[in-house]
Amino acid sequence: MKKHFPVFFLSASLLLSSLTPISAQAANTSDLEPVTLSEVAHSIFYTPQYVAYEQGYFIDEGLDVTITTAFGADKVMAALLSDSAQIGLMGCESTIYAYNEGVTDTVLNFAQLTQRAGNFLIAREAMPDFQWEDLKGQTVLGGRKGGMPEMVFEYILKEQGIDPVNDLTIDQSIDFGSTGAAFTGGLGDFTVEFEPSATALEQEGVGYVVASLGIDSGYVPYTSYCCKSSYLDAHSDVVQKFTNALQKGVDYVLTHTPEETASVIAPQFSESDLETITTIVNRYLIQDTWKPSLIFDPDHFSTLQDILESAGELTSRVPYDALIVTDYADQAS
Repeated sequence: MKKHFPVFFLSASLLLSSLTPISAQAANTSDLEPVTLSEVAHSIFYTPQYVAYEQGYFIDEGLDVTITTAFGADKVMAALLSDSAQIGLMGCESTIYAYNEGVTDTVLNFAQLTQRAGNFLIAREAMPDFQWEDLKGQTVLGGRKGGMPEMVFEYILKEQGIDPVNDLTIDQSIDFGSTGAAFTGGLGDFTVEFEPSATALEQEGVGYVVASLGIDSGYVPYTSYCCKSSYLDAHSDVVQKFTNALQKGVDYVLTHTPEETASVIAPQFSESDLETITTIVNRYLIQDTWKPSLIFDPDHFSTLQDILESAGELTSRVPYDALIVTDYADQAS
């Protein structure tokens, strides 16, 4: 099985771990079906995918999977539309945007991987009794306007009766992946961070996780696997095999200890020590991050569109059946 990553390295090194491909298995790939997967980021948030890779589940299904990291949902979508990738892993909102913009070869979601947001609210001091209203009058280092991290954050604030514009200051001027360093440097009273930045700030003693956006936003289809409808029509067998391998990855994670799972995916994250990887896997397990079945939940799809509407990013709601295909995940479950 092959894996290739871009040779460049962005400033988001705290957020994105090593891009060096290390496979747990060697195989004669000449008889395998090649598939390129474009992932929005390389993150422990997508642990079941790396378990499937390192355990050889893709190979077992007859697939030679190449994973590329796109560093953004817009770039994943571009890879799919240009046929440089056959399958994408990104937020489903991008497929909604494409549908509303009239993309003729509809990008369909066939497997939902995560059902919680993967970011956390970090404070400068431990706050065991934190309430969201504690953010009033404070400055929070947030995410890019229109991005899922920022939209989920603002959705939670509104659900808690807090006005994101008038009740606090959300700094959206800092580049993706650089907020942790900015927070360490003294900017902001709070920051919203993905892993491993959240754990890194705690380990450095400069920040404390006080809330999980994944828990407080409820179940949200934060990331899912998708492909063009034309590819699905022509390669339904490949999509089924791909989904089968992913389901095995999920099953492994949910039936093994965080320590065991961390050991499996460690080659994917060589810049993080095993203890840190274990801590992060455990944190995501505790908050019920990964969907036991990859079947895309209709209620989650509805909640996602609620979030997009709340953020003013949705021109019109899209029917579930227009973008979601459940046959493959149903068969794999």
